[in-house]
Amino acid sequence: LQHVLQALPPPEAAGDESGDGGAAAPAADAVSTELLDRVRDITLAKFSPASSHQSRLLRLLMAIDYISTTVAKRLEEKQRTQSSRMDVDAAADTAESAPSELLHLRSLALGHDSQFQPLWAATGRCLQYTSAHSELAHVATVLLPLIESFMVVFKPVVGERGRTAAGAAGTAAESSVSEADGGALVSPTSTQAVPTVGEAYFQSFTEKHKKVLNTLVRNNPGLLSGSFSLLVFNPHVLDFDNKRSYFYQRLHDDSSTRRGSTRPLGHMMQVNVRRRTVFEDSYHQFAGKSGDEIKRARINVKFHDEEGVDAGGVSREWFQALARQMFNPDYALFKPSASGRVTYQPNPQSWANPEHLLYFKFVGRIIGKAIVDQRVLDAYFTRSFYKHILGRKVDYRDMEAIDPSYYKSLEWILDNDITDVFEETFSIEVDDFGQHRVIDLIPNGHDVMVTEENKAEYVRLVTEQRLYRAIKDQINGFLTGFHDVIPKDLIQIFNEQELELLISGMPDVDVDDWRNNTEYHGGYNSSSAQIQWFWRAVRSFDQEERAKLLQFVTGTSKVPLEGFAHLQGNQGVQKFQIHKDFASPTRLPTAHTCFNQLDLPLYDSFDSLKSNLLLAVSECSTGFGFV
Repeated sequence: LQHVLQALPPPEAAGDESGDGGAAAPAADAVSTELLDRVRDITLAKFSPASSHQSRLLRLLMAIDYISTTVAKRLEEKQRTQSSRMDVDAAADTAESAPSELLHLRSLALGHDSQFQPLWAATGRCLQYTSAHSELAHVATVLLPLIESFMVVFKPVVGERGRTAAGAAGTAAESSVSEADGGALVSPTSTQAVPTVGEAYFQSFTEKHKKVLNTLVRNNPGLLSGSFSLLVFNPHVLDFDNKRSYFYQRLHDDSSTRRGSTRPLGHMMQVNVRRRTVFEDSYHQFAGKSGDEIKRARINVKFHDEEGVDAGGVSREWFQALARQMFNPDYALFKPSASGRVTYQPNPQSWANPEHLLYFKFVGRIIGKAIVDQRVLDAYFTRSFYKHILGRKVDYRDMEAIDPSYYKSLEWILDNDITDVFEETFSIEVDDFGQHRVIDLIPNGHDVMVTEENKAEYVRLVTEQRLYRAIKDQINGFLTGFHDVIPKDLIQIFNEQELELLISGMPDVDVDDWRNNTEYHGGYNSSSAQIQWFWRAVRSFDQEERAKLLQFVTGTSKVPLEGFAHLQGNQGVQKFQIHKDFASPTRLPTAHTCFNQLDLPLYDSFDSLKSNLLLAVSECSTGFGFV
């Protein structure tokens, strides 16, 4: 098959699947009828029958995987049973008695096997050729057993490490802060695991062929619950729609199989509220319910003195009323961010409300329940808060949405020599309703001066203080309620941008209105080639990619009801801006979210602009996009 496909133009000439948003390049030559007939004959004779070599290989590998997995589980159970009456050395001897089949399968996952390595390489080349020609798209489906075999071979290492990483991610931020509280200064990269050779090969293969893999999953969602489950551990490969399908499949599977549930799936939960006090009434009615009851319940809402019967519309209105009230300043739970006053961050002074932590738990439950019921909320949070929900560390760049001037100060500290010009200590002063107090970032921090040598640590700690420690109780209260309904490990397959889309829905972006309310600076104008290419690229984007571009530049996917003419910035209404970036044309676009500003380099072609723009908005939720 590879030999026949070599008659096609090289994949690089036909178009890179990751560089053009998944579309084949116009220059790709049409596949001849003769070549199509040869490919069909080969696939029918060599790949399609159940007795084909690839099908037999898959069955053999799955049998080995099942045997080794079963044996490993039994060994673990045996070790747990014997650990109470055996010493450490004896337990280690038991661990070394793993059968050769288990060890052999693990060795294959390193990617060095002399028989398997050429097979994966040939499979990859076939996928690369066919992905550039729509007439040959069916070849990927024909090769599915080989792709599944690839997944089975890499399962022992990638799956095991992926589960470990997912468990570690949930406590990364908290562990770093607690260690800092105890005096140990933790490097931001100290918890990052170095991938093995096998993991690196797996990541390279799946990312190179992500378009084909996503198409296969889209056509057969059940693959993610089977052999393709490894892709969940590398969520950069999966598109948002595939992640969302997997998420809801797992979520409802967990709901239907949960042991110990006292109520049947989909039982009615009656909620009677007064419209003027909908937040307090709902809070009190949810207080006596368990997370499992809320997750499984079918909400039926009745507003006092109103005749509406809830067939879906009343509960939808109830969710929206709660979304408005949770940001009500009278409750002091959240405060608007500096960037446009459309995204919110937990209020560090929410303790003024005696029940604030219970309210945060309630809000977490409501947002979790809205996700379960697929109800879209008009609720937008800062990027740092989404990171906390996902268990990821905050970065000083996240400060821009909270306090732009403070962010610029931190950036200046990192970019300049502060010797003899910066006289601060490892402490900060806060104002709680007129009461000033000093908080040490490290033990006795008020006596430790910030120097050129330790300034990076100072920036990290002061960022953690403002974005985590100051609101740690509020975050934990919210997460307690949220994880009552949404499993912690399941939500972590999304990134910050995707989590916002999951909660708040996909915006309906009017490209014409967007373009008509955009300003150009630095030498660009509406007729500049790069600007023409930019809007051509935006029109070619699907709904998800447009939403991510809007998030990348403005910090949120929310479009004002009045349209882009009323887009909010740091100082009020601030239209979308595109500035000319005179740096290298190989540089990625960058953004300043407080000013709705995109810095667009002078790319020399449409393909270069589109591929770099997609890379920036899809992969750079922090870093490149927030400088």
